[in-house]
Amino acid sequence: MARRSLHWINTPVLMEALMRYEQGRLPRSMRLWVEQLLDLNSSEDSQLFPNSPNP
Repeated sequence: MARRSLHWINTPVLMEALMRYEQGRLPRSMRLWVEQLLDLNSSEDSQLFPNSPNP
């Protein structure tokens, strides 16, 4: 299957994905997408939103 390039991202969808990522509530495929999009290392325990409580 040919790899598709990313053209645009719906901001509300991205924000929801980031919040769920930080809460650990994303399916694996979405978690990998967020990590790839933001060049995150899944072994790091960094907060994406500095003022949010850690789960």
